[in-house]
Amino acid sequence: MNRLAGTSSPYLLQHAENPVDWWPWGDEAFAEARRRDVPVLLSVGYSSCHWCHVMAHESFEDEATAAYLNEHFVAVKVDREERPDVDAVYMEAVQAATGQGGWPMTVFLAPGGEPFYFGTYFPPAPRHGMPSFRQVLEGVQDAWRERREEVAEVAARITADLAARGDVYGAAGLRPPTEADLYQAAEALSREFDDKRGGFGGAPKFPPSMALEFLLRHHAATGSRSALRMVEQTCRAMAGGGMHDQLGGGFARYSVDAEWVVPHFEKMLYDNALLLRVYLHLWRATGSASARRVALLTADFLLAELRTPEGGFASALDADSPGPDGRNHEGAFYAWTPAQLAAALGPEDAARAAAVFAVTTEGSFEHGASVLQLREEPEGLDAEWFASVRARLLAARATRPRPTRDDKVVAAWNGLAIAALAETGALLDRSEYVGAALAAAKLLCSVHLGADGRLLRTSRDGRAGANAGVLEDYADTAEGFLALYSVTGDPDWLNRGGALLDAVLDHFYDASSGTFYDTAVDAEKLIRRPQDPTDNAAPSGWTAAAGALLSYAALTGSARHREAAEAGLGIVTALGSRAPRFIGWGLAVAEALVDGPREVAVAGPADDPATAELHRTALLATAPGAVVAVGEPDATGVPLLADRPLRSGRPTAYVCRHFSCQAPVTEPAELAAQLSRATGRD
Repeated sequence: MNRLAGTSSPYLLQHAENPVDWWPWGDEAFAEARRRDVPVLLSVGYSSCHWCHVMAHESFEDEATAAYLNEHFVAVKVDREERPDVDAVYMEAVQAATGQGGWPMTVFLAPGGEPFYFGTYFPPAPRHGMPSFRQVLEGVQDAWRERREEVAEVAARITADLAARGDVYGAAGLRPPTEADLYQAAEALSREFDDKRGGFGGAPKFPPSMALEFLLRHHAATGSRSALRMVEQTCRAMAGGGMHDQLGGGFARYSVDAEWVVPHFEKMLYDNALLLRVYLHLWRATGSASARRVALLTADFLLAELRTPEGGFASALDADSPGPDGRNHEGAFYAWTPAQLAAALGPEDAARAAAVFAVTTEGSFEHGASVLQLREEPEGLDAEWFASVRARLLAARATRPRPTRDDKVVAAWNGLAIAALAETGALLDRSEYVGAALAAAKLLCSVHLGADGRLLRTSRDGRAGANAGVLEDYADTAEGFLALYSVTGDPDWLNRGGALLDAVLDHFYDASSGTFYDTAVDAEKLIRRPQDPTDNAAPSGWTAAAGALLSYAALTGSARHREAAEAGLGIVTALGSRAPRFIGWGLAVAEALVDGPREVAVAGPADDPATAELHRTALLATAPGAVVAVGEPDATGVPLLADRPLRSGRPTAYVCRHFSCQAPVTEPAELAAQLSRATGRD
């Protein structure tokens, strides 16, 4: 066992028995490199990363490779999900130097942390124009020994270049986005849209959750049929393809092809939380039975597969699991052959199921197996037969070795899950989802949140990790708490969300430039302070903070929070029409900003059914980013309910913008009519 045996990260523990003498990230590792006068090999990955497993098996488990590595380097292993700041800084260097990035990330550093050589996966033997990992190690070691001055010059130049990038995202003077900017962004997305297969661009295809949320809000604000069509077509294609688990629910990380057939099989919490919200909001906008079904399946997957005993949500399920030969194979748990269908269902039902799920003798995956697809909506099938087949296939699949689960709880991703489950439970009348959201929120408060109001990023088995929360942790957790307030009416969640956003403004925001940093001002100093407004697999901390700040300002009237949100959204003005796929959540927040956002106050006793009906009507509103406050008039700590009396003694709703309200209403139909009116954008 090496030094990683004492860590809590499931990814680091996967490498605890490697012959490589791994060090966790820390001052001790770099001090050892200085003492020995050797470079540092920094290897970054995560537990459900398929190619991380491949490189580990090929190289890090190889005794000869490990011996050479141990002799000439200090090897440092980092879980990117625990240390997104370390990952972000060195990934920026990798992408700048090579034009691409990915995991495993392989970077060679001087003992001061300065990078000088980069890569991702390296094979054990030369392949497809790539050198072998051993060749890379030998080349770097030779350069370190024979050309030290050249190495030092390269490292200094790269470090200086990274430091200079700190001003690239300066948004000082950029105005917040306007209606015209949002129209241009929607038009830019339409040019990148795959009209035949849904989604944007070619293979591989990632679920464009945040761009879809923007398009839904754009449709709600403008009535754009084009925006709604892109969402409907993409959601239908994703839900019917192999990326969606047709038996157990939940979505895989991405599709390796442009048709959404074969996924990269790992399932991530953040993807499923974001997609749950998209399908829920598509149902809210259209009443689609298919979108409702997928939303329920995704929520059930979160509770069944990712919920931890402490009430939080685990990070991911692995892509790999043991196959019939006992060796790990990607997708072994999920793929089917016609013979396996027949064994589970019998010949008659198997033949019919093969046609429904696109299982063929040739297969769509490896070794003649097929990834289940469902291109025909289940609503058009015999419901009793389909339910029986699905149950029997699930039972047969349950006998297979399961993929491993990364059971660490990440604050940011739990915040996304809390928001999605709270909304889904409220809108689809599933109290267990709201209960699960509350349990996860209470775990974050009791385990991740310190007495000083600062968040820790991770926990495992109910014990907090040592890594400080980054911007996305504060922003997404605040988003979850504000969603819980809107659903439950408990002002404690509003106050807790506000406290987190105060911490954002105090520790992550530069008011002089209107920009956000990913790490706190007092965080560990890296070769540069990471800062990135672009959305990737999940909302960036920057755009997530802007969204949560805007919602909190709408609920409370806080000018400080509103001004920071507006300043932060200046980056959307700069990037929205040029790179809309990479600022999707920022565009969605900008739609809310342009719309107000609408503020809905529902004043009435909690036990009055009329209050509940008005509350539900408010939550069903498609107005972009609308916020909802519910409770007794003048409820303590809820400014939006101040001076909102009952009308004729009946529960009453007020629709406002910037705390200026329309006429109060007592009937749900009147409230729905007020909320359906666009604010001059048609």
